[in-house]
Amino acid sequence: MTAPDLDPRTSGPASAPAAGDRPVALVTGSESGIGRATAVALAAAGFDLGLCWYADEDDADATAREVRAAGARAATRRVDVTDLDALAPAVDALAAELGRVDALVNVAGTGTATPFLDLDVATWREVLATDLDGPFVLTQAAARHMVAGGRGGRVVNVTSVHEHAPRVGAAPYCAAKGGLGLLTQVAALELAEHGITVNAVAPGEIATAMTGQEDEDPHPTDRAGVPLGRPGDAREVAAVVAFLCGPDATYVTGASWAVDGGMLRMGPMAGSHLTSDDWRRP
Repeated sequence: MTAPDLDPRTSGPASAPAAGDRPVALVTGSESGIGRATAVALAAAGFDLGLCWYADEDDADATAREVRAAGARAATRRVDVTDLDALAPAVDALAAELGRVDALVNVAGTGTATPFLDLDVATWREVLATDLDGPFVLTQAAARHMVAGGRGGRVVNVTSVHEHAPRVGAAPYCAAKGGLGLLTQVAALELAEHGITVNAVAPGEIATAMTGQEDEDPHPTDRAGVPLGRPGDAREVAAVVAFLCGPDATYVTGASWAVDGGMLRMGPMAGSHLTSDDWRRP
């Protein structure tokens, strides 16, 4: 697949680019899980990568090696998405190093399993700062580069099934992901005139460090409450993100794509088949 022409006002994929002319995608949380899988998938789809990491530089370097093995350039930068004043300068620095910004994928996130009455304000603020405030500032900064570039662009916000459905013990996470879902829709409306599409991808249970299943093959794991019967693989989420960033998604904006094995469709079914009060506890 050649690198996409990201302006949806054109007719389709561009010809193969010269060195340095490949589109550039910035990915947060790129050192592991969905972030790493997304970076590798975008490299294979013709993007160079700005890899934003936070916790482990060695893991970020491992992602960079995979990206380069796919034939793409990779620039790495430590980014704390709660340090709001530092985010636009980080985007500017990656844009300067890589020459442009054509896509942003907001993956970095956190959550909590704390009963509502036990929540403290500091925890509430930390989750919202990571999962909502940071993506807002990053999207604004990246979109400004896309508008200035005049080629259109892509923003994909990795939310969660809890953008759409609540979970006991996850009040700040659900609030942030629900807010990010509506922010996605507003940004889609406002940025459309610039040829920028904005979409959300809402994963269910994915075998990553966040669910305590890092690097596990999810296929043998039984999940009776999921129609497909198992957790997901990070690469299954990354494939949807890559589609939304690519030339075949030029008429898709303001949408939320659930990648959950059908779990969201189980709402009434799960409710009528519960046999205990275990659901009341995080």
